[in-house]
Amino acid sequence: MAANAQKMRLAAGGRIDRSRPLSFSFNGKTYQGFEGDTLASALLANGVRVVGRSMKLHRPRGLLSAGVEEPNALVNVGESGRAEPNVRATAQPLYPGLIAKSQNCWPSVKYDLNAILGWTSSLWVAGFYNKTFMWPGWRWYEDAVRAVAGLGRLPKADDPDTYEHRNAHCEILIVGGGAAGLAAALAAGNAGARVTLIEQDWELGGSLLRVRTQATDALEDNWLKNVGERLAAMPNVTVLAHTTAVGLFDHGVVAAVELLSSRHEVVAGPRQRVWKIRTKKIVIATGAIEQPLVFPNNDRPGVMLASAVREYTNRYGVMPGANIVIATNNDSAYEVAFDLDAAGISVAAIVDERSIGNCGDIVDIAAHKFRVRHNAFVLDAKGTKGVNAVQVGDTHGKPLTSIGGAGTLKCDCLAMSGGWQPAIHLLGHARGEVRYDEAVAGFVPGEAPPHIFIAGAANGVFDLSSAQRDGECAGANAAAELGFDVGRPEVNTRRSRNGYNIKRTIKSRNPGKQWIDFQHDVTLRDIDVAVREDYVSVEHVKRYTTTGMSADQGKTSNVNAIHALAERTNRAIGSVGVTTFRPFYMPVTLGALAGRRKGALYTPTRYSPMDALQGKAGAAFWDYGQWRRPAAYPKEGEALADAMQREAAAVRASVGIYDGSPLGKIEVRGADAAAFLDRFYINNVPSLKIGKARYSIMLDEKGIVIDNGIFARLGEDHYLIHTTSGNASRILAWIEEWRQCEWLELDIIVRSVTPAWANATLSGPNARNVLDALGTDINLANDAFPHMSIAEGVIGNEEVPVRIMRASFTGELSYEVNVPARFGAALWQNLLKTGEPFGITPYGVESLMILRSEKGYIHVGADTDGATIPDDIGWGGPAAKKKADFIGKRSLSLPDRVRKDRRQFVGFKPVAPNQKIISGAHIIGAGRSTGPSEGFVTSAFYSPHLERWLGLGLVQSGRARMGETVNLYHAGSVQPAKIVEPLKQFDPEGERLHV
Repeated sequence: MAANAQKMRLAAGGRIDRSRPLSFSFNGKTYQGFEGDTLASALLANGVRVVGRSMKLHRPRGLLSAGVEEPNALVNVGESGRAEPNVRATAQPLYPGLIAKSQNCWPSVKYDLNAILGWTSSLWVAGFYNKTFMWPGWRWYEDAVRAVAGLGRLPKADDPDTYEHRNAHCEILIVGGGAAGLAAALAAGNAGARVTLIEQDWELGGSLLRVRTQATDALEDNWLKNVGERLAAMPNVTVLAHTTAVGLFDHGVVAAVELLSSRHEVVAGPRQRVWKIRTKKIVIATGAIEQPLVFPNNDRPGVMLASAVREYTNRYGVMPGANIVIATNNDSAYEVAFDLDAAGISVAAIVDERSIGNCGDIVDIAAHKFRVRHNAFVLDAKGTKGVNAVQVGDTHGKPLTSIGGAGTLKCDCLAMSGGWQPAIHLLGHARGEVRYDEAVAGFVPGEAPPHIFIAGAANGVFDLSSAQRDGECAGANAAAELGFDVGRPEVNTRRSRNGYNIKRTIKSRNPGKQWIDFQHDVTLRDIDVAVREDYVSVEHVKRYTTTGMSADQGKTSNVNAIHALAERTNRAIGSVGVTTFRPFYMPVTLGALAGRRKGALYTPTRYSPMDALQGKAGAAFWDYGQWRRPAAYPKEGEALADAMQREAAAVRASVGIYDGSPLGKIEVRGADAAAFLDRFYINNVPSLKIGKARYSIMLDEKGIVIDNGIFARLGEDHYLIHTTSGNASRILAWIEEWRQCEWLELDIIVRSVTPAWANATLSGPNARNVLDALGTDINLANDAFPHMSIAEGVIGNEEVPVRIMRASFTGELSYEVNVPARFGAALWQNLLKTGEPFGITPYGVESLMILRSEKGYIHVGADTDGATIPDDIGWGGPAAKKKADFIGKRSLSLPDRVRKDRRQFVGFKPVAPNQKIISGAHIIGAGRSTGPSEGFVTSAFYSPHLERWLGLGLVQSGRARMGETVNLYHAGSVQPAKIVEPLKQFDPEGERLHV
């Protein structure tokens, strides 16, 4: 398509490169734009007005803005695995061959059959989904609703692109590359501080990019044009363009996403990069977002923010319309009128909601050039797939007949300005203070955390020269607080604001749909419904109406919603408050969040030092946490379930060998090691003697069981603690959090040694015989090395260093043999060879589960849930006896923790000999086939030793119900079982542990 087909492109002007035309496709049709265009500006240049459909009512939607605040122009860009939904056309740079499609429409964006929903809009007001689909049930409607609802669709193919994460450090981070941010970077950089400047646009300049070139040139010797060169010449300044700060977190951590390639095609290297920036000071210079006006049909294509009209005209050389009406409640829109006039675009009229006495000097100048109507309001935007006229009326809603028939003005674009809201989202992430400013008619920063400075329009300073000075002062102050010699910085001008003489009001002057949230299809009527149903909290109204909850995070809707709520509840706007800003400021692709952690790297598989030998032995590997481990070792032609039974029986009969290397192992050393660990375990740590071990459990602050294991004392100030395999990293992080954040005064060192040691556990009556045959300098005799002992020595002919602990998870005589990981494979081979005369049998994790269930040992995570406390599993006595404080102790006295009907750990014995017990079955009272659940089976296995099924589980008041027969309900059937003590089903006296 020829360049002259861009019928709305101005003949000259803009920051685009007209010597480099680019072809692209939108909804299957080929168009042309220029280098420097966005997809939005190129579509507008080609006269494309309808780019999408609204989420709920499927109304035609066009461009509202020119930046990241865009709520309407969300499109799908790319194809196959590189297809990305919900891309803002306003922030998508144009590139050769770009392929984009509209979303949320069928069969096409121009003719969407689902637009019939607009005719039944009275049914879809706030809360309709909670009221409409109650009978006969949600499932009757779900498929149809999901087919119509939503915006983009996820690609079905895998994403072939790569993404990466990078860490960075600086002394001062400046967010925003407009006048304030650039001035702050120059001031801080000149002071000698290490500065990083990030800007979400691919060009520096911010709002300066949308003003006419002549205005830009007046700024301090072409300041904008050479500021990039000045910053680039500073070795201590790093500039990251096309990078968006998406979250501000504790301790000066800022997350940012850099768009390395805007092309949804094959690229060299990563497509996006997530930065984790750690800094001492932060300057927020994120500018302000223009707000829409609220009037009937304000969502029609062609109704745009005035700042967007200005940017498309000046930055991209595009006519948003040939005849434009400007509607405003502040002075800033008059600057738009002058720029449009200078570009040769007709301004039909300026409709100003204020009286002439409430306006600035620019209005007097404009009155000589344009038709200006004061105390005038837009009553309606006419048209279907694009605005073609606006109806203007007075404050009472009566048409102004003086401007035409029925107060109607012909136009093809309506530029509206409802004032400016400082972009304070990042300040909200840091829990900074926000207050309402009458002059700005918006929410501005209040008291900020001491490491944060706010400058420019984000600070409510809208005048460009004032914003520049504000940024310079913020950068200098930040540097001065870090000790850099910058003289005596001027007092920050953050309290000096220019609100553009704004007057904001949101009233219904004409019946019709008036949009508050364009992206979530929320109207003024929805706010009315919420108030009528007594929702007065701004947070409740947000959730009931879904205002500000979509991907744009309320950038163009929150302020109007708050004003509407204040007016309808007769409250001051400041008392209504704002909703909570949370990360992310902008949507982040899942690929960027994952980085290189996908496929095999998503959760890297961990391998035991004995993995290769186990594979040769026919191990059936399963994933357990992050570890690849043998479930069992089936022989040729043997079913896995049969292998599990065979291995469990072999352990009971003679001896088995088990790979326990993944068991969590953490060493704690230091003078305060005993006192430190005593605060984690619910039984006594300091009383443990050197060379001994003790079983215990850990709780969280709520008193909930989070892990169990053995802790052993290797020396006076040296402890080894074991965690469950799947919880090793979690418990290490848990311990480190308390060490680093709460108990800094303790003299301790904590380190994970899980990968450093290989563990081969021998279990069974002949376990000691195998170890004695292999040889060790540790005396393993029963009286010298009783159950729950640990010793260090050497093993085998080559005298390999070894730690041996006598502990058991099978109920049999057991030894956990630990050697440095590099000797793990040799240890495994030597034990197997030495154990051949005893019939040694490798056994896997599932076989171990049979053995531990026979013994009645609890498995935290399988036999517990997120509500289990020590007393539920029989540990209430030790927890109550311990006098010293420990994590979770106080929570154990809460009323809920001492209820008599809590679910307690028990065993189950089937009534019929051959009856199967199913894990997950619910417990109901005897004689009932239905009813409320009284608990559930957590573990169930067939016992080769008992020759019957056995189960473990949690049952209400379980310990008081021993011997009671209950019904186990599963998949519509019930079967009786008797509640028994879990430890009494096999070897009730524990004799096999002490042989």
